[in-house]
Formats: sequence, structure tokens, C-alpha cells
Amino acid sequence: MSRSWAQEEIANEALPPASVEQSVSPMERFVERPFWLLPERASFFPWLKEQLKDTPPFFRDTKLDVNLRTYYLNAGNLTGPRNEALATGGSLSYQSGWLLDRLSVGSVFYTSLPLYGPADRDGTLLLEPGQKGYAVLGQLYARVRLVDNVFLNLYRYTYDTPYLSRHDDRMTPNTFEGYTLTGKVGGKDGGPELKFGGGYILKIKGRNDDDFVWMSRAAGASVDRGVGVLAAWFSYRGFSIGAIDYYSDDIINIGYGEAKYVTTLAGRLGLLFSAQFTGQRSVGDNLLMGVPFSTNQLGLQAAASYESAVLTLAYTRDGTGANIQTPWSDTPGYTSAMVQKFKNAGQQAVFVKGSYDFSTLGLRA
Repeated sequence: MSRSWAQEEIANEALPPASVEQSVSPMERFVERPFWLLPERASFFPWLKEQLKDTPPFFRDTKLDVNLRTYYLNAGNLTGPRNEALATGGSLSYQSGWLLDRLSVGSVFYTSLPLYGPADRDGTLLLEPGQKGYAVLGQLYARVRLVDNVFLNLYRYTYDTPYLSRHDDRMTPNTFEGYTLTGKVGGKDGGPELKFGGGYILKIKGRNDDDFVWMSRAAGASVDRGVGVLAAWFSYRGFSIGAIDYYSDDIINIGYGEAKYVTTLAGRLGLLFSAQFTGQRSVGDNLLMGVPFSTNQLGLQAAASYESAVLTLAYTRDGTGANIQTPWSDTPGYTSAMVQKFKNAGQQAVFVKGSYDFSTLGLRA
């Protein structure tokens, strides 16, 4: 049994929740959006909106933004070498408005440049191997609105799902080449809501890469294969349940399911209970490891919130067949932390976390 008291993996797109009602599970994020479109985010180019105010919506609703990052990392362990680098860079993002309310296009250019990087301390993932800088057009996409809240997403884009995600904890995120359909129905006036998605992902650009490689090669196989994805998520009032499946021919099949219940008792006491299960197995010719394998992970989580304080307890148990594979994402297990991922065969972990939203006191980052 291992115990982790560390901060959770950094979530660059969101602040820690102020209550259990604001908690977002790995499955709830799967209807994706570009990472830089944050709620109520001020435009980096306020003059652009004024210049385009009288043009058609495709131009008038254009969003152009800059996301600047500087990151220093100095890490190591007792038995291995240290990894150290200081990098700067970020992204330049463009998204059009809607053409005839049916078509929108966009792109994101990423870069990471070395400010300091000793040659013998490579491996931070802030820079390319050899402590080299890089630049890449990581997103280049079109979105087609088929009907309200149902979209085709074409070519280079980002996704946030349990085992295929941005994993955005360095200078630039994972991005993907693929073709998907995502959408939702219902959900009005507190009614039942169903989110769904599916498609085929061919290639991935890793967090510190400037090119796209086949999903199978990123997993470790020496063949060219993509990944088929199919997902659904149902929610009504405080209860939600969903599942997603990833299938790469001759490589791996990953199934993930999750259920969650959130309620508020008298006063302002909120309670959350959730469970997750991952099943992984080799398929076809077993080209990932060369031999058949099968493993799983079970996770349980409970949390309570009062005022702006949240206390979370979680437990995970990994199967003994093999380590949990995460070639296209971070680890979605409830106990995943910055200092330890807890995905090795036979491993168990307990996680305890407390957080407080100081913005209620008028303090903001």
C-alpha cells in the first residue's frame, strides 16, 4: 500500500473546484474544446473585435489569442540522473466564427525555446531531446455543425478523454490528427442529458514533439495503426454514468467506465461518491508487447465540501497482469499525483487531498 499526499497533476485549464458540484471527472470532459477557449477570458487583441464588428459572423466572431508560458523544471530521484531545463514559449491561436452557422476553422501554433538546458540533464519534456527548441502547427481544424450541438471535428485537434488527452503539464500539449463526431442531446431545464462521441484518431504530436506519429508507434509498436474511439455519458440531476472504448488493431483495447453521484445536504454541505474501472488487453497479433496481456484498475472516490473547502479521499487497485498503459494521455486514476502515477501491476494507493478556494475572500491569483 502506498500513500500520496502530493498535489494532483496540474490542470492548466481549470482552477481547483470550490465545491463537489464543480468537480469534473475524467469522462465528463470528453466532449472537447480547444484548450485556449477559457470561460470569460479577455481577448489579447481587443482592437480586433472593434475592427470586425460590422463584418459577417465568420469574420466578426474571430478569436485570436496568445498564451505565453515560461517553465523551469529541476527534478530527479535517488538512483537516476537529474533533469533540468528552463524554457519559454507558448502558443498563437486562431478560430473563426461560423460560416452560414455550419462551418468554423481554426489553428494553433506552438513553440518552446530553451533559455537554460545542461546537456547532461536532458529529459524534462520541456524541450526536444538534446535540450533543443521546437515549433509546430499543432492544431489545424475544421468544425462542421450538423445540427444543434452535434459537430464533425476534422484533422488536427485536441481531445480530453481518460486515455487520449492533451496531458498539458509541460510547455505544449498533446494534439491529434483524426476525424470525430461529438455532441449532446437534452440537458435543458435540468432534464436528462446524453453526451456522445466517436471517430478515428490516426496520429499524435507528443508534449515535446514537433511532428505527428502514428498512435501505434507512440504506444511502442513498430507498425502504423490508428485508434477507434466510441463514448457515451448520461447525466440526470446528481447522477451520471458513462463509458469509452479505444481500439487499435493488433495493438491494444482499452475500456473505461465511470459513475458519479453528487448531492447537497441541508445547509452547504456537498457530498460526492464515484467509482471508475479500466480494463486493458492485447488484441490481434499482440504487436505492442509481443505476448498477450490483460490488466485492470479499480478506483473509488469520496469527497465532501463546505463553504469553499473540499476534502477528497480516493483509493485505486491495479491488476497483476501488466502495468496500466497510458501512451496517449496522463493517468486518469483517482490517485494519480505529480510525484507518483500508481499504475504498476499489483499496486494499491490511497490519496488524500484538501483544497480551499481563496477567491471567496477576495484573493485571486
